[in-house]
Formats: sequence, C-alpha cells, structure tokens
Amino acid sequence: MDGTVDFGGGWCKGELSKPFVNKIQKGYTTMSSNKKVVEEVSCWLRVFDDGSVDRTWTGPPEVEFMFKPVPPHEEFIDGVATRDVTIDPNSGLAVRIYLPERKPDIPDEHKLPLILHFHGGGFCITRADWYMYYQFYTRLVRSPPAICVSVYLRLAPEHRVPAACDDAHSAFLWLIAVARRELSDLWLQSYADFGRVFPLGDSTGGNLVHEVAARAGAIDSEPVRLAGGVPIHAGFNRAKPSKSFLELPESPMLTREMVDKFMVLGLPLGSTKNHPVMCPMGPAAPPLVGLKLPPMLVVVAEKDLLHDTELEYCETMKGAGKEVVVLLEPGMGHSYYLNKMGIDSDPGMAASVDHLIAEITNFINRH
Repeated sequence: MDGTVDFGGGWCKGELSKPFVNKIQKGYTTMSSNKKVVEEVSCWLRVFDDGSVDRTWTGPPEVEFMFKPVPPHEEFIDGVATRDVTIDPNSGLAVRIYLPERKPDIPDEHKLPLILHFHGGGFCITRADWYMYYQFYTRLVRSPPAICVSVYLRLAPEHRVPAACDDAHSAFLWLIAVARRELSDLWLQSYADFGRVFPLGDSTGGNLVHEVAARAGAIDSEPVRLAGGVPIHAGFNRAKPSKSFLELPESPMLTREMVDKFMVLGLPLGSTKNHPVMCPMGPAAPPLVGLKLPPMLVVVAEKDLLHDTELEYCETMKGAGKEVVVLLEPGMGHSYYLNKMGIDSDPGMAASVDHLIAEITNFINRH
C-alpha cells in the first residue's frame, strides 16, 4: 500500500514501532508491578494473571486515532446522525444507530432498509463506536440509503464465544420486539423497513452474519425479514492452516499472531479453529443444507490471510444450494476499508472502497 503506515506488514512490526512499544511496555511494568502479563497480542491487548485485560493501544501513535471512540451526535453531521441505545438494561447490551439525512427526492413515507452490523476484532478487541467504523458506516448508510444498527459486542477473554453470538442474536430479537411494537425506538419505527434487514459484519463479525442468519431461520421473526447477508472478509478458518494463511503477506489489519492468539482467547477453552462459529462449513457445524439462510454477498480480499477459507465457505454454501454472490477485491488485504490512513494515501485503495460501497448498495437494492 503506497504511502500507508505499514511497519513491515503490520503496525506493530518493524524498527519504527519498537521505541513506542518498548516505552509503553516499561510503563506497564511500573503501573502494574503486582501483575504479570500471561498473554499478549502485540499493540492490542494484554491479559494479566489476575484475569484483568488492558486494551490500551501500544503501537505507533500515528494510527491511534482510528481506535478512538466517536461520541454520538443526534444532529446531522455530513448527512448522518448517530445515537447509542441500551437495548437490554439488565445486561447493558447497547447498539449505535446511524440515521442518514432524508434526501429531498425521497418521500417521507419511504422506509429505509436496515443494516444490522457486527464489528470484528477476533472477538477480543474493537468497539462499535471506534472511528474506523464510524468513518466507513457513515459513508455506507448515505449510499442506499439505509439505517444501521451496530452492536456493542461483549469481548473475550472476559466473555468468550458464544457471548458475541448471543449479543448479536439478542440485537436481532430486539429488532423483532421494536417491529412488533413490544418495545419502542422512534428512529427505527419511523424510518426502518423491517422487511428488509441485512446482517453485515467485518472479520469475525462476518462469522456472526452466518450465525445470526442461521438462528433467525429457526424462529418466527415476523414482521422482521432477513433480506440478505453481507460477510466482509469474514474470519472463517480451520485448525489446519490454509495456503493463503501460510503464504500471503501480513497486513496492518491482520497478522498471523492476531489470528492465532485471538482464537485462543476468544473461543471456548479447549476449542480449535474448527469450532462451528469459526468454521461453519466444517463437520462440527450444523449441515448447511438444513439451514434457512438468506442470499449472501460474501466479500473476499485477494491478499487476505483468510482468503482460501472464505472461498471454501462460499463453495460449500453453493454446494448446499444456498444463494451466494462472491465479490473479489483484487490487491486488497483484510479489512482495508477500515484503514483511513491507507484510504487517504492510496488512490487504488480509495477506489476499491468506493466499489465496495457501490456493490453493497446494489445488493441491498436488489433485495
């Protein structure tokens, strides 16, 4: 990626990042002298022997802005308003809602398709309010246009899988309750078309698209209808490494260390990457042929470490008679569209983001 801050394949590799990492690590020794780090994912996460977790960014400060929260704003900024809603007071489960400003040529009674978004991060990091999501989803909702509900998923290792799966499903059940007027949300009841709901997720959030769709197909969700799903660079994987995982170069958004360690921390104790959530096309998962699933637009980046297993998912889905459209992104790496620095400095990457938004828009408009 020309002009991006890469640091040798990932933001936490290379000589330029070492001073920052060393400086921060020394600080942790001082601040937590009574604690011992028992697991660490470079730059992203440290787990201590008392069970506490520190997710303070310790990589290059130049990129830290992408991992900072953006406060909600109910006034329209650049054509989008946002607000946070607690949907389960008992558990504290919350969502961020993105509402695009109504275009003059769209009648007031016209309802908007609804995107139900699940963030990635290997089940261990990221939040729905981070800037890297905000900068993309504010753009996306202006395009179809659509309203977006992004779920604040619980994180591992404090909350291992299936916690994130349950949160994603709970958000879907909340949509059903709002659509049935059992619960109230003014934005959704005023603007959302509950008959056109599209689960969309990036990285392990893409795994949740499949999980939520499978669970939804087994219940009565009327009047909510899943019209299509969009897993983007999904975290589909296997215990036996694929050729792409072993041979492709690492990217700023994904390294082999991140995949391996996040799976150890995120999946149930004793699990492997053959876990059904990670490998829905594997023998441990429910047979795909028996699942009621909506049409899927599966986005696969050419240089994604998980490229091969993502394509395996697509082929297995097609073999099971499911409707799958594959969008291949030449020259792109994992979750590149969230990398604002890369987008701003690389015209090719920026053009690919434009194409991605256009294809998602076309998919939504067709369904």
